Amino acid sequence: DAAGCAPDRRGRDTAEFFLRARRAVSACPQKPEPVSVSGGCFCSVCRRTGGEVHLRSPRSPLSKLGKAAGSCELLSRRESSRRVKESERRARPNTLPSATGYLLPLPVCVRSRGRPLELRGRLLADSARTRLIVSFSLVGVSFLRYSGATSTVGQIIDQVCFCFAGMKTCRHTSPLDTSAVEQLQSLNMDPKLIFATLDTVCVEVISALSEQVNDMYSDGTNQLLAVMRRIQEHGRAVEALVIGFTAVYHHYDFDEETPGNGYRTLVKVVQSCILYIIQKGRYIASNCRGVFFRVDHNTGEMEAYCKALCQIRALLYLAQRLLNDNEHGQLYSQEDGDLSEKFVKEYTSMHKACFYGRCLGFQFSPSLRPFLQTVVISMVSFGENYKKQQSRLGRAALSVFTSGKYVVDPELRGAEFERITQNLDMQFWKTFWNITETELISGLASITSNQVQVNLTLSVPGEPLSLPLASDPNLKVSVSPPVAHWGPGPVNMRLISHTLREGQDSTELLALSRSEGPQRSLSVGLRNQRSSLSPGLLIHFHGGGFVAQTSRSHESYLKTWSKDLNVPILSVDYSLAPEAPFPRALEECFYAYCWALKNCHLLGSTAERVCLAGDSAGGNLCLTVSMKAMSHGVRIPDGIMAAYPATLLTTDASPSRLLTLIDPLLPLSVLYKCINAYTGAESESVQPLQQLDTLSALGRDTAVLLGGIKQGAANWLQSLLNNTSASSSPANRSANRPQNAVPHSDDMPQCSMEFPEGFEPLRSGCLAEIRTPCTPIMKNPFVSPLLAPDNLLKGLPPVHLVASALDALLDDSVMFAKKLRSIGQPVTLTVVEDLPHGFLSLSQVTKETQEASDICVGRIREVFEQD
Repeated sequence: DAAGCAPDRRGRDTAEFFLRARRAVSACPQKPEPVSVSGGCFCSVCRRTGGEVHLRSPRSPLSKLGKAAGSCELLSRRESSRRVKESERRARPNTLPSATGYLLPLPVCVRSRGRPLELRGRLLADSARTRLIVSFSLVGVSFLRYSGATSTVGQIIDQVCFCFAGMKTCRHTSPLDTSAVEQLQSLNMDPKLIFATLDTVCVEVISALSEQVNDMYSDGTNQLLAVMRRIQEHGRAVEALVIGFTAVYHHYDFDEETPGNGYRTLVKVVQSCILYIIQKGRYIASNCRGVFFRVDHNTGEMEAYCKALCQIRALLYLAQRLLNDNEHGQLYSQEDGDLSEKFVKEYTSMHKACFYGRCLGFQFSPSLRPFLQTVVISMVSFGENYKKQQSRLGRAALSVFTSGKYVVDPELRGAEFERITQNLDMQFWKTFWNITETELISGLASITSNQVQVNLTLSVPGEPLSLPLASDPNLKVSVSPPVAHWGPGPVNMRLISHTLREGQDSTELLALSRSEGPQRSLSVGLRNQRSSLSPGLLIHFHGGGFVAQTSRSHESYLKTWSKDLNVPILSVDYSLAPEAPFPRALEECFYAYCWALKNCHLLGSTAERVCLAGDSAGGNLCLTVSMKAMSHGVRIPDGIMAAYPATLLTTDASPSRLLTLIDPLLPLSVLYKCINAYTGAESESVQPLQQLDTLSALGRDTAVLLGGIKQGAANWLQSLLNNTSASSSPANRSANRPQNAVPHSDDMPQCSMEFPEGFEPLRSGCLAEIRTPCTPIMKNPFVSPLLAPDNLLKGLPPVHLVASALDALLDDSVMFAKKLRSIGQPVTLTVVEDLPHGFLSLSQVTKETQEASDICVGRIREVFEQD
C-alpha cells in the first residue's frame, strides 16, 4: 500500500490518512502547486519505511512555502501516550494537549514577503475518532492552532490545506480549539480562490439537496435550495466588485507597512461572510443525507447569511460610488453633503436585523462573539423594561428575567435591536451605557483589575491659572477656567497610581478629593511608604461619544497602564453632551491639563515627560487640547496616543462609515446622535443621571428587583413556552416574528442611490429618522481636527494613532495620519485586526483586546522614553 505497511488495521489507517489527504488537495479547482508536507511513513509492525507522500494545496500568495519532512510511527496506545507526554514536557507553552494517536513532527520553513519565518509544530491524528489536530508555533510572530472533527480524515486534511493555502501574514492569534472557519477568517486570501470555492460549494450543496426533494423534508429542502441559489447569484456579482476594490485599495493606505482603509475593510467583511457560508455549505453537503440532519436549522443559518451577503453587496455598490466620485486617495465625500445625504437615506431604509441575529459579530474575532451577543441581548431586554418606573440597576436586573426569548430566537433579537437603534432615544442610550458607572458593576470590574494604592476622585475649583509661556519661561500666560454655557465651575478628575508617591497624600490634594466610597480612600498604613516623584505623567481623556461614561468606566485598563508604565495617571471627567455641548468639554480638558502642569508635584510627578492619551471622543480631545495649548502659548505635551479617535465630526460618508450598517457597538444612528449632541445641532435635553453609589440606592434597587422577580420570571417562562410551542418550520417561524426584512415595493420611500438592474437590497419595515444637519461648528478645527488648517497642526507633538480595521472611524485615523505626514509632522499609525470600536474597554475580555491595549501602552512608553 501507499504507506508501505503490512495489511493490518493500523497500517490501513495510516495509508488511508495519506491517500485521502492526497486526493483532497488534488481535487482543488485551482491549479495546485507543491507546498507544505512531504514525509515518509514508518510502520512499527512491519518495520518498513514507505514512500514519500507529497501534499499539494492551491496557489498561495506566499513567495515560497518550504517542504516539511516528517515521519509517522504506528505505536501502541501506552507508548503513544508516553511519547506525547514526553514531547509536551519539552515543548514551549501553548502546544498540543496530551492525547492518544499518531505523532507526526512537522518542522516547516515559511517565507513571507521575502522574510523567512520559522514554523514548528506537531500533527496528531487519531484514526479511531477521525480527528486531526495541528498545533503550530510561529517563532517570534504568533500562535496558530487548528482542531476539527469531521466525518472523514480527507475532509479534515482538505480544511487544513485550505487554511495553509491562504496564509499570507501569520500575526493573527487564534483561540484554542477553534473551527476551521475561524482560522480561515484570519487569513488574507486570494479573492478568486475564495469565490471559486464558494461557487463549488454551492454546486455541491445544490446537487446533494436535489436528491432529497422527494423525502419528508421536501418543503424545507426546497427552501434551502432556493437560498443556496441566491447565495450563488450574490457571490458571482460580488466577486467582480471585490476584485475591483482589491486592485486599487492599496492607494488609500497610510503606507505599505500599514495596510488599512475602509475599502480594505469592506473586502475583508465580504470574505468573512463567504468563508462562513463555505464552512456551513460543506457541512450541509456532507450531512444532508444523515438521519440527524436538521433542515430547518440549517436553512435558517444559510438564509441569515444570504441576507447578510445581499446587504453587504449593497454596501459595496455604495462604496463603489464613493470610489468613483471622490478624488484619488480621498476617503471622504467632497460633495458638500449631497452624497452623504443619499447614503443616510439608504441606511434608514435598509434591513439590518440580520447582522444582529445569527450573524452577530461574524466579522470580529471569534472570542468576542459571546460578549457581543451578551451586549445585544442585554440592550434589547433593557429596552423592553426601559419605560418602567424603576432605577437603572433595577431595570437591568429585571431585564435578566426577560431575556430568555432573545437568547433562543436570534431573529427576534435582531429585529428588536434594529427597532431600538433605528429611532434611538439618547436618554435610553446614555442610561444603558452608564450602567457600568454603578457601584455594583464597577465594584465587580475592580475585582478582576490590578490593585492600585491611589484612586482618588478630585474636584478642582475653577480659578484662573498662571503658567510660564512656552517660548519664554520668564513670561507668564493666564489660563481662564471653563465658562461655556453656565459659567465657571469645578473640573472633576481621577488620580490613579499603582504606588503611593510623594505629594499624593498631601493635605492640599486630599482637600480636593470627593468621596466615592471607602475603597477609594488611601490606606493609612501606606502613607509612610511613599515612592519618589515619577518623571512621567499620563493625562487621560475617556471615550463615550461625548455623551456617556466617566473615568470609572475606564478604570480597569488605566490601573493596568499605571502599573506597566510606572507613572501616575490623571483621567478627566469632563461634562457630557447634550447638556454640555462644545466647547465645554474642551475647555474643561484644557484647564485640567494646565492645572496638572502647574500642580504636578501633588500628582506624584515632576512632569518632565507628559503624554496625552484617549480613546474615541477622548482621542479627539487629546488632539484639540494640544492645538489649544499651542494657540495659548502653553507648553505642549511630549506626545499623544489616540486610540480610534474621531477626527471628523461631520456627517460625511466614507467607506469605513458604511460599516455602521453592520456594527452592533456603533450604528450610524448612534454616531450621528453623538455628533449632533456634541456640536449642539439637536435641542434635545436630557436630565442628569442619578448616582447609584450609596447603600440606600442599592437598597432601593434590591427592593425593586425582589418585587419584580415574580413578573420577570413569569415573562421569561412564557417567552420560552411561546418559542417551544411555535412551529419548527421556517414558514411558521417567520409568521410569528416581526417582518422587518421586506422586499422593495412602490410603497417604500424612494431612495436616491441607483443599484444595478435586477438587484435591490432588503428593506426594513421599521424606518429610521436620522437628522444630518451641517452646521459651522462641525467644521470648527477644534471639533474636527481633520479640517484644521496646516498652520494650526504644525508644531504638534508626535502623534501615535491606534485604529481598528473593523472600526467605522478607521478612515478618520488614516486620513488624519496622512495629513500630519504631508506637513512634516511626526506621526505613526497602527491598525489592529478583528476588533471593534472601543476595544480598550474590553481589554479584560479576550486575549486579542489585551494585546491591542499593550500596543497602546507601547506607544505611550515611546513618548516617555524618547530623547
